[in-house]
Amino acid sequence: MSFVDRRIEARPSTGEAPFALNEVFFSRTDERGVIQAGNFVFKRVANYEWEDLIGAPHKVIRHPDMPKGVFQLFWDTLNAGDSIGAYVKNKAKDGLYYWVFAVVVPCEGGFLSARIKPSSALFEDVKSAYAELLQAETNDGLSPEDSAAKLMEWIRGKGFEDYHQFATHALSEELLARDTGLERPKDPKITDLRKMMSNAETLVGETQGLVKDFDAMHTIPHNLRVIASRIEPSGGPVTVLSQNYGAMSREMSDWFAAHVMGENSNFNTIKLAVTNSLFVEGMARILNECDAQLKTERRGLGDIDMEAERKILSNLVETEMARAAKGVEEVDHEAERIMRACQVMHRQFLGLSSTRVLCKIESARLPESGETLSDIIDQLGVFQERISRRLDDITKLSNEIRMMEN
Repeated sequence: MSFVDRRIEARPSTGEAPFALNEVFFSRTDERGVIQAGNFVFKRVANYEWEDLIGAPHKVIRHPDMPKGVFQLFWDTLNAGDSIGAYVKNKAKDGLYYWVFAVVVPCEGGFLSARIKPSSALFEDVKSAYAELLQAETNDGLSPEDSAAKLMEWIRGKGFEDYHQFATHALSEELLARDTGLERPKDPKITDLRKMMSNAETLVGETQGLVKDFDAMHTIPHNLRVIASRIEPSGGPVTVLSQNYGAMSREMSDWFAAHVMGENSNFNTIKLAVTNSLFVEGMARILNECDAQLKTERRGLGDIDMEAERKILSNLVETEMARAAKGVEEVDHEAERIMRACQVMHRQFLGLSSTRVLCKIESARLPESGETLSDIIDQLGVFQERISRRLDDITKLSNEIRMMEN
């Protein structure tokens, strides 16, 4: 046993169990959460003998400080067939505690959980949120479902739309903080995907701005027709042109609603695609590190068939790496779709611009109120310029996302 091993295994009488930042430990359970296998780091940190762990429910290491609402979200997600990431405080056999950030992946016959030591600034916020949630469960008698709902309120208050988005952010925060703590370069894939996420969120903001611009622009052709009807004969050129402009802008708005704001629209899809890609990439990295560590372990592991466990873990790594690669392809595809959509919008804007210029020419020929008409037509120009600028920004962001993937 090396000096480092002896130092790690020297346990204090109270407080936190020794768990190094560079370590990863895993456990595998059946579908009911009964422990089937684990690695030596898991055994050492939890301070149990193998005969006490294998066949025991995983909640044997559950710490009483953990809110029930967290596990409600945990099992709801796993039972739906999805992977999850979560902060968890565990309790060792000798009463010491240890915090982990766990990624749990469904596997054949149950679930595999790989855990790292959390060290990010977000972790401190989560500990405070858990303490408040536990107090609410105790004082107000919250059910696990109500506690989970209260946790989701906190998560949304942090600006996340759902738990998956929060867990993805937390996972990337922990991996980057881990790199910093271990004095190694930050993971370039995680860093690039985080930049993509920022771009995807900016895309959403630009989309919302486009919606507001279209809504504001709708009233202008109507006002143009009202004024034109007062100063030119019925069916005059400005009236007709303003009607055409209104029809064209409505057609563009309808196209925009169908292709941009719908449930399966470009903009909704790309944010989810980037989120999924980032989560899977981070999960694959942890599983990969766990696999590498497992191959170097030479400690006694009881009756566990570690060759079989290595095979299960290696297969999961391969599967998740393939999923990560597919996620990258999906992000690229959605970014390309958005760029094509912007090109269509730009072509339609050429038609609007031509109609606006004709309106401007005709209003100048009218003997009365031409200046008022001209002002309204100028307002159309302002909105068109603003929308065109947003489309350029969206195209640029989408292109940046594609370049990061390639």
